[in-house]
Formats: sequence, C-alpha cells, structure tokens
Amino acid sequence: MNSFNIAILGCGTVGSGAAKILTECAGMISDRAGIPIRLVRIVDINAPSVIAHSGLQPDLFAGGGKKLTSGEASQEIQKIITDTAINCVIETIGGTSDWLNKAMTDILKSGKHLITANKAMLAERGAGLSAAADAAGVSLGFEAAVCGAIPIIKNVLDSFSGDEIISITGIMNGTSNYILSKMQEENLDFDTALSQAQKAGYAEADPTLDIGGGDAGHKLCLLTRLAFGMDIPYETLPISGITAISPADIDFAAQINCAIRLVCHAEIKNDELYAAVRPAMVRKENFLSGISGALNAVQIHNRFAGTVLLNGKGAGSLETASAVISDTVCIARYPEKNVYSSRRAPVKKIPADFSHLPHAFILSFETKDTPGVAGLIATALGAHKINIDTVGHNRKNKDRTIFTVAVKPCPGTQLDAAVAEITNKNPGVIIGNPKIMPII
Repeated sequence: MNSFNIAILGCGTVGSGAAKILTECAGMISDRAGIPIRLVRIVDINAPSVIAHSGLQPDLFAGGGKKLTSGEASQEIQKIITDTAINCVIETIGGTSDWLNKAMTDILKSGKHLITANKAMLAERGAGLSAAADAAGVSLGFEAAVCGAIPIIKNVLDSFSGDEIISITGIMNGTSNYILSKMQEENLDFDTALSQAQKAGYAEADPTLDIGGGDAGHKLCLLTRLAFGMDIPYETLPISGITAISPADIDFAAQINCAIRLVCHAEIKNDELYAAVRPAMVRKENFLSGISGALNAVQIHNRFAGTVLLNGKGAGSLETASAVISDTVCIARYPEKNVYSSRRAPVKKIPADFSHLPHAFILSFETKDTPGVAGLIATALGAHKINIDTVGHNRKNKDRTIFTVAVKPCPGTQLDAAVAEITNKNPGVIIGNPKIMPII
C-alpha cells in the first residue's frame, strides 16, 4: 500500500472539518500514521455551497463540484464502494435510514474501513455494523460519535483494558448543558434559555433530540456496549429530558448546594446493569456540577484505577473532526487489523430496572395554598420508610404553592409508591404529578 486513501460521504459541519484537517495537515497526520494519507473524493449533494464556505477544491468532489441529485449521489457512493484504491470511508451524512445503513454495511463488506460520527445509527443499529466489520476484518471507528473532541472511546476500549469499569456518569449533550447553565447563572426560564441557545448556534431549530434527552441516550447506549459488553436497546433506555425544569427547581438546587444537569449514568451492581438519562441534582463537590456552557464531561469509576475524569468540547466542526482524524491515523497505522473490536465479556444478567437502584431524590409538589400540606406529604413518606433530608422554602404563585423536599437514598419504586399514595389520597390538594430528580 503506497498511500491510505480516504473518501468522505457528506460534507456538512463535521465532514467539512475533517476535509479541512486532511488537506491542510496532510504532512503531519501522514507522519504520525507512518503512511501518506490522502483525501481523494467527497460526495455531497450541495457541493457548490460546501466549496463556497469551506474553500475546498472542486476537483475533490464527485461530479466536479456541481450539485448532485439524490440518485447521482447514490451512484457516486456505489462507485466508492467498488473502488479498490479507496481504503477508508468517513461517513458524516447522519440519520438512521435503511438506505444509509445498507451503504455503511456494504462499505465494510467491501473490505474498506469505516469512520462515522453517526451516534444515532450506532446506537440503534450498531450491532449489525460491528458484526460486518468483524466479519470483514476491518475497523469501524466512531470516536467522534460520543462527546466530540473528548477521547472517551479510546479510553474505554484501550486505557482501561486492564481494569473493570464499574460506572460511567456524564454530561453528554452540550445543548442541554448550555440551557441549564444559562438558567442557573442568569436566572432565566427554560424558553428564554432555549432561545438564547438557538441564537448562539448551540441548539437546532428543532431541538427535540437534544432537550428531550435522545441524543444523550444514543451516546450512553454506545458507551454501555463498549464498557460492559451489553447492548441496551435504545427504545428501552429510560430517558427524561429537561423541558420541565423551572426556575423554582434551579432555586431549590442552589438551596441544597447542587446544580441541575442532564446526566447519563450506567452502573454495574451485583452483575446487573442499570442505565438511564435524566435530569439530576448534582452536588457541588461533584466535578460534573461545575461543567457549564456547551461542554461535555465524563466520570468513569474503575475497580482498580478509581475515578477518572474527562471533559472538553462535545461538538463543533473542527473539534469533532479532530476525533474523526484521530480514528483515521490509528486505522492507517494498522490497516490489516480491526483496531476497534471490543472484547469485553458481557455482564451475566439482562439490564435491570433503573428504578430499583437506590438514590437520594428531590420531589417538587405543586399544591393548593392550604394548611397541612407539608404534614401529609411527610407522613406518607414516613409510612413508606423514606427518610426526609431537607425541606425547601415554599414558593407561592397566586393561589398555589411549590413544596420541595429532598429524601435520603431509596429505590425509585419505593418513592413511586409513596408519591402515588400522596397524589391519590389528596386530589383536591396536590396538583398533577410531582417532579422527581435523583441527587448525585
């Protein structure tokens, strides 16, 4: 092999960043790989727009830089799959369509390495892609799919290969973290903070996947597969977003020396795997509470090495592209090996119900402004053997009151039973269902 030749499918935010690094830093990355690395082809249906914004040469693009139809783009991708001179394909199209899944599978089956930032595809259909890579003896690289520039994938696969990972806890969505940080630091409501995130370019016009927790859920599914050898079906992962977080919640968090963050958590306990994505009250002594803005952070607890902390930019064109190029260099060094094959033994049992895992919790009840509310809530919690830790100051809103209480560690199922009793026995006093967040 005289050179390691690369094709890029999709040249948007991440793809154009990868192309920029491959063309501007070709000498540096080739030296590090020990072989010349060459970008030889790009397929993008909006090539003229990409060229205008990126400054990339038109002759790199399939079709000479002209706009392509979907059919033409598909034909160009098929040419790449059958081109024996291309060694590796970088996929940054995104999405989970059957068409793209087949194209990615065909790339691997053709004996080409594949690098992708497509967290959704990997989380929902990654087992099939991994199997195709293993069968073909090629690498499937996806460092860029989780937490952007943070080298979390290589750390989980390689750095801790002599250890046992007990738990992974992290902030893995920059949009949500930016919104919660703004609410905390500037006393904003959710809608205002979301609007600011969109104006700053941290939130999409349709931010549902980010603020609903789905994006973070995709990343947690990938990490549980690598760290624990277990596939959690994305659709079964408990996921809660941040849309219900209010200034009152932020205020109570400050009262108990916490910050609210959207937290991904996976933990092995008694050979069972507990995993969920949900807003949590993070104690100020936990380093995750200080992660603000659009940053990501991951806290890994190992059996022997203890706790390891990683943080950095979780998104951005060049930031995420740097992770793509890291995969490229690693694969180019060892082109005859599957360098990302995970050999961790699976845990012994199926994923456990996260609600069975004990946590400290906060509960926020919206109630009518009548006497005795605190007493009836405290009595019901006590009857279910739940110990109260902290009672917040009542916050009034016209004829209603928000009553917040923090409880000491108990299983979520135990707490749910107490809450059901409180709401069912007091329909004229308790309004709706309370907000429940774990404290970490």
